[in-house]
Amino acid sequence: MKKQVPSLYKVLSIAGSDSGGGAGIQADIKTITALGCYATTVVTALTAQNSLGVRSVFEVTDSFVGEQIDAVMMDIGTDVVKTGMLLNRGIVDVVCSKIKKYDIKSLVVDPVMLSKNNENLLLTNAVHALTSRLFPLSFIVTPNIPEAESITGLTIRSVSDAEDAARDIYQLGTSNVLIKGGHAGRSWSTKNKNTVIDILYDGKTFEYIEGEYISTHNTHGTGCTYASAIAAFLAKGNGLMESVVQAKRFVTTAIQKSFGTGKGYGTLDHYRAVQFP
Repeated sequence: MKKQVPSLYKVLSIAGSDSGGGAGIQADIKTITALGCYATTVVTALTAQNSLGVRSVFEVTDSFVGEQIDAVMMDIGTDVVKTGMLLNRGIVDVVCSKIKKYDIKSLVVDPVMLSKNNENLLLTNAVHALTSRLFPLSFIVTPNIPEAESITGLTIRSVSDAEDAARDIYQLGTSNVLIKGGHAGRSWSTKNKNTVIDILYDGKTFEYIEGEYISTHNTHGTGCTYASAIAAFLAKGNGLMESVVQAKRFVTTAIQKSFGTGKGYGTLDHYRAVQFP
């Protein structure tokens, strides 16, 4: 009997490289692989980075970003695209052009703007292009609280504030918004619960995804990991809510098993966070 070949679930990550290995393309590859999918990549920028932060950034030309996307899509293809650090307007523009060219419907946008040491990972001239051109092409946008504040101009101090921000971001054209509550810590927790709450909005209803609050500095790459996990679960055919819930569970476990890699923020353990079937 011929051996059945398992399905190949493919996720393309378009993001920056982290020389410290905890975030960016490196975190995306680890996450996508750990969750049983095949990762392809398009590098938008090289960073000289470690656990203490980003020391410098080397830009990849927008034309070469486009060539990388063409190389992947013309041969391997993808089920889902996830974007992270896009850096400048030229890169945002070429990514939008290729998303349209290849008619990509399942797009997860992590609107990476600042590193943990406040290094700009999205230049000012690119913010409008990101929100006005890429958001309308996306299936889901996954900002953390500082990113949601930057995009909307709102101050977010409560669940109600986050809901307002989600409504505003939804109006920019995306199909779904996930406001990640990690920066709020336990302040959004329901009574007597040690939890972090993320808020998912589809334009009609809000869903509240809770996860255990873990007191640690080993959180480098959390946003990249979360968005990539959502992309991986979508690629495997799960619905949005199930993908977000499973991704949240994966990220929470990866933080629980995290470890220090240097003198600053430690990284998640992507491989010990999952049990293979």
